[in-house]
Amino acid sequence: MSPPPPGGSNGHRRHQQQQQAVSSMESGGDASGAARKRFTWKGPVIVLVFELLESIAFSGVALNLVVYLATVLHGSTAFNAAHVDTWNGTTFIVPVIGAFLADSYWGKYRTILASIVFYLVGLVLLTVSAAIPSLRPATACQMGEPCAPATKTQFSVFFAALYLTSVGTGGVKSALLPFGAEQYDDDADRPERKQAFFSWFFAAINLGIFVAGTLVSWLEQNVSWALGFGIGTACFFVAALAFVAGTPCYRVQMPTGSPLKDIIRVLVAAFRKRNVRMERDDGAAVLLHEDDANGDGEQLRLARTKGLRCLDKAAAIVDKAQEGQWSLCTVSEVEGVKILVRMLPIWVTCVLYAASLGQMTTTFIQQGMAMDTRLGVRFKVPVASLVSVEVVFMLLWVVLHDAAIIPAARWLTGRPGGLTQLQRMGVGRFLVVLALGTAALVERRRLRAIHGGSGPMSIAWQVPQFVLVAGSDVFCGIAQLEFFYGEAPAAMRSICSAFSFLALSLGFYVNSLVVTLVAAVTKRPGWLAPDLNAGHLDYYFWLWTIISVANLLLYMVLAARYTPKQVAAAVEPMRSSSSDE
Repeated sequence: MSPPPPGGSNGHRRHQQQQQAVSSMESGGDASGAARKRFTWKGPVIVLVFELLESIAFSGVALNLVVYLATVLHGSTAFNAAHVDTWNGTTFIVPVIGAFLADSYWGKYRTILASIVFYLVGLVLLTVSAAIPSLRPATACQMGEPCAPATKTQFSVFFAALYLTSVGTGGVKSALLPFGAEQYDDDADRPERKQAFFSWFFAAINLGIFVAGTLVSWLEQNVSWALGFGIGTACFFVAALAFVAGTPCYRVQMPTGSPLKDIIRVLVAAFRKRNVRMERDDGAAVLLHEDDANGDGEQLRLARTKGLRCLDKAAAIVDKAQEGQWSLCTVSEVEGVKILVRMLPIWVTCVLYAASLGQMTTTFIQQGMAMDTRLGVRFKVPVASLVSVEVVFMLLWVVLHDAAIIPAARWLTGRPGGLTQLQRMGVGRFLVVLALGTAALVERRRLRAIHGGSGPMSIAWQVPQFVLVAGSDVFCGIAQLEFFYGEAPAAMRSICSAFSFLALSLGFYVNSLVVTLVAAVTKRPGWLAPDLNAGHLDYYFWLWTIISVANLLLYMVLAARYTPKQVAAAVEPMRSSSSDE
């Protein structure tokens, strides 16, 4: 029996690539994946329109879910809170599963198609459950009123629809962004094309949230829930038709197999060779194993980088004839694992950043409720609408970001992208520090005004902190999308993009943990008293300012030490360098 080829998996990969060539041709690609298909704007535009309409559909359900459970299905406060939290958690966990399927088996295009089916069935069932009288209680209740709850059948139909929607949106969230980014050529002379796509994808998400939070939410609560859900369903149906119709325009990449297996192979091979020296007795460097070609499509060879030298041993060639796929890996496979290890600490700071940003939808709203909401003589600002106003500020920041700030940075630095992704993420973390500090100063002034007998301050004082939060979200949100997509190994782009959504979810859990600890430590009435005039919300804002400063400093250290992904230019076997041993 002949020994396996070096690396063990090259022959298998060639067979996979032949199969992928056929599959790629069937779905609009070519034998080399996405790289050879000529770029057109049609594909990205369809993806952006899809995301806008999908955001309207999803937010039309998510933003008013607790209200629907309370006023239509008559669930208790604890029941509603528990199920909303469970559904939100599921919605942000599912993208990780969808991303694994997209990167390993189905590919992004097919993952989106499968998710569309679940999504549409869920939205249609949700609309039907709100429209048919037998699928909901006969009477409606106001928030807080005691009413007979829905039957088990009514709850079952509603939650079945809700979780089908969750599965659908999870698949879309995991695959749509990297699929849209793949429509662009990796032309070093035009990086602004892909950079602009990330900006407008981010804007599409938030514009959808704004439309759903204003028009759709108003229709649901004041006209008909079925009409509101129906509008979201119609939006997504149009998005699905447009996406399918645009198939001939897309550049489709097929997966190369499970990236999880490659990660485990590298770790196992490195452990097996933990005693191998990277330098021979005669002083020559040990040969490192690499593929003979640069790969197809975006499966480019990665250059060896310094650091994490223990993993390099997985690519060290000791005895070609005896080594198989679990004892010898390529340099590119080793570097893919290094990238993930280096990205992990950056991702942890994203979780803490998301927790800081979460104050916008919790304590900022509570602060606004304790202020004078009148503007002029008759008009009163709904406090919850400030989140929608923040979306408007965000869209203005996106325009300023793309039209002025980034071009100015390109001119000053001579760099095609202007500021690097890590620099923009740092700016976002700095702006959230300013936003929380501003909120603390506003709250201190509000408390002094109340205790001094001057009366409540105008809610207009909150505008600066919302403007700063919007700017922070634009700088950091867009850059994070680019960073996790661009730095990820080509075979794990969906998974890494999904982890940016997971960071948002974990950020809310961190926020809840801090609230619980503050309530336990400060006792009653505490910083977060039921009556904010008797509490110290300003101290709570200062606490989050300190946490955000610490997170910013940690991020700056990690960003300064971060080694970016590097593509190998040479084809010949690479040798380890004794200078970095």
